[in-house]
Amino acid sequence: MRTAVDSDALSRFGYALSDATRAEILLILRDGPGYPSDLADRIGVSRQILSNHLACLRGCGLVTATPEGRRSRYQLADPRIAHALGDLLGLVLEVDPACCPTADEQGCC
Repeated sequence: MRTAVDSDALSRFGYALSDATRAEILLILRDGPGYPSDLADRIGVSRQILSNHLACLRGCGLVTATPEGRRSRYQLADPRIAHALGDLLGLVLEVDPACCPTADEQGCC
């Protein structure tokens, strides 16, 4: 039996993946922990933008932060998230562009 908790968890995961920067963060962290400054440089965004996305991912329960002196190390909250991302990447979906416009076409951020 499915519960509201199941749909809430999937909604949070979907929301996190709906933004290209957050998706990129998750994909990078799939390979191992990272630090905000390194992640920002690798993705090509400001540290403030990256910080906002990390806060969102923490709020969704997908990443955790471990303080290390003056820095924090981020990692996926559960190893199963890495497996789920791999499974999603392995799917081959036929997408009808008329049904699923890109974020640019939608005017999304």
